[in-house]
Amino acid sequence: MNFFVRGQWGPKTVGLFLALFLFVFLILPVGKVIYVAFQDPNTGALTLINFIDFFNTSLFRESFVNSFYVASMSVVLASAFALPLAYFTTRFNFGGAAIIQTLGIIPLIMPPFVGAVAMLLLFGENGSVNLLLGEWFDINIPFMEGLNGVILVESIHYFPFILINLSAALNNIDRAMEESAQNLGASGMRLFRRIVFPLAMPGYVAGASLVFLKVFDDLGTPLLLNINNMLAPQAYLRITSIGISDPMGYVISVILIAFSLLALWTSFLALRGKDYATVQKGGGGLMKRDLRPVEKVGCYAVIIFILLLVLAPHFGLAILSLGTVWSYAVLPDAFTLDHYSSALSTSTQFITNTLLYAGLAATIDVVLGTAIAYLVWRTKLIGRQWLDYAAMGAVAIPGVVIGIGYLRTFSEFNVPIIDKPLSSWWVIIVIAIAIRRLPYALRACVAALQQVSIMLEEAAENLGANKRRTVSRIVVPLMSGGLVAGFVISFATASVELSATIMLVSQESDSPLAFGIYEFMQSASGRGPGAALGIIAVLIVGFATYVSHRFIKYKETGYAPDMAAAAKTGARG
Repeated sequence: MNFFVRGQWGPKTVGLFLALFLFVFLILPVGKVIYVAFQDPNTGALTLINFIDFFNTSLFRESFVNSFYVASMSVVLASAFALPLAYFTTRFNFGGAAIIQTLGIIPLIMPPFVGAVAMLLLFGENGSVNLLLGEWFDINIPFMEGLNGVILVESIHYFPFILINLSAALNNIDRAMEESAQNLGASGMRLFRRIVFPLAMPGYVAGASLVFLKVFDDLGTPLLLNINNMLAPQAYLRITSIGISDPMGYVISVILIAFSLLALWTSFLALRGKDYATVQKGGGGLMKRDLRPVEKVGCYAVIIFILLLVLAPHFGLAILSLGTVWSYAVLPDAFTLDHYSSALSTSTQFITNTLLYAGLAATIDVVLGTAIAYLVWRTKLIGRQWLDYAAMGAVAIPGVVIGIGYLRTFSEFNVPIIDKPLSSWWVIIVIAIAIRRLPYALRACVAALQQVSIMLEEAAENLGANKRRTVSRIVVPLMSGGLVAGFVISFATASVELSATIMLVSQESDSPLAFGIYEFMQSASGRGPGAALGIIAVLIVGFATYVSHRFIKYKETGYAPDMAAAAKTGARG
C-alpha cells in the first residue's frame, strides 16, 4: 500500500496507473465487443445489419425472450422466498431468527451451476420428489422441465440478495411510522402493503435488480441443464463453435450489456423522486410482537418449507457426492467416499489453480480498491470520480462479455517471455476474475475508509509523518477489517467464477475448480466426482467467510487505538 510519496505526483501517478489498468482490461475489451457488433464482417464498415440479422433469426428472438422471461420470473420467485423470511424475522418475536437469516444466506456460497445437476436428481421428471409424488398421489410436477428448471435453480441461489437488502431496510424503518398507521386504523396486510413494504422499497429494489442482473448473464446453469436457447449460452456457443470472428456473439454481448444497464436504470427510476427517509436516527426497526400459538406454527411451517427448498441443492449435492448409482430412485443405491478420493487424486490441479487465481485476484482487488477509495475520498485529484464509475461499471458487464472481449482484444498480443498470446496465458484468467470482482472489494474498501477519521491523518502529518507513512501506518491498519471483508468477498466469489473463465481456459492444466466441476458434470460417470469437487468448493468459500468474520470480530473487540496513539505511531514510523 506504500504508493504515495511526498508532493502531488504520488496521487497523480497512482491515478494514472489505475486509469490505464481499467482502460486496458475493462473499457478497451468491452469497447471492442461493442465496436465489432456494429461492424460489417466483410467490409469492416459500421452497420446495423448484424442486429437486423439477429432479430430476423427465430432462434435468437426466442433466446432473447427466454432470457428476459427467466430473469423476470426468477425475481418473482426469489421474492416469494425472501419476503416471508425477511418479514417474519424482523417483525415477530420467536426463537431462531438469527439462525434462519444465516441459513437463508447459505445458498450464495454455492454457484447455481454446481447445484443444477443435484436439483435435477431431486426435482427432475424422474427425481426423488416426483417419484414420491407419483407413488403417493400419482402426479408428476415439471419442476425442472425446460426453462422452469433454470428459474428454480437461479431463484434459489440468488434470493439471498433480496433477503439481505430487504432485511436491512426493514430494520431501518422508523417504528413511529408504523405506530401512526396503526393509530389511523391500518393493520395486517393493509399495513404491510401501504406502509411497511413501500418504506422498505429501496432495499427490495436493490436486491431485485441484482437478482435480475445475475440471472440474465448466467452461463453455467443453462448449459448444465442443456438449455441453449438463451442469450448467454448462445453467445458462448457462437464464439466457441463458429469462431471469434462470428458477429452474432458480439451482438448478443451488446444486448446482454444493454439489459444489465437497463436493470440498473430501472431500479434508479423506481426510487427517483420518492422520500424513504425516517425521522428517528437509525430507524429503530419494526415493532416486534409476539405470535399466538397458531400463528407461530404457521410462520415456522412457511419458514421450514422455504429453507428446505432453498437448501435442497446442498443436500442433493452432498448425497450425489457420496452416492454410487442414483438413477430412477429416491436415494442412491449405496454410499461411498470413492468420489472424493477420485476427485482429490485427479483434480488437485483444479484446486491449486483456484486458490492461486482467486488469491491473486482478491489481492489485486483489495490493492486497487484501497487506492481508488483513497483517491476519491481523500484527494482532490481531477477526474477521480470517474475511476469509481469505471471500476463499479464492471458489475454491469456479464462474464461472457468479458471473456469474449479478452479473446478478441488480446489474442494477437504475444507475451515475449512465454511466446504465446496473452489470451492463452493463465494470467489473463486472474485479471478477468479481478475485474469482475473489483466492484465488491471497492465498496468494502470505501466503507472501511469512510469509518477512518481524516483527523487521524492530519494529526500524524502534524507530527511529521509524510503521506506514504500516514497511509501505511494509520489508514491501512484502521481499514484492515474492511480490507479483509473485501478480500474474502472477492476470493469467495472468484473461487466459483465460470462465465468469464470458461472462455479463457486454453489448456486443462490452467483450469480452475469451477471449470473442472463443469467438465465433470457433462457425463453421468463424472457427476459423483464433480459433486465432490462442488462440496470442496463450498467448503473453501465457507471457510474463507468464517475466517473473515472471526477476524473482523477480533478487530472490532480487540483493536481500538485512540486518536493520539494512532497519530504518534504513524509519526514515529
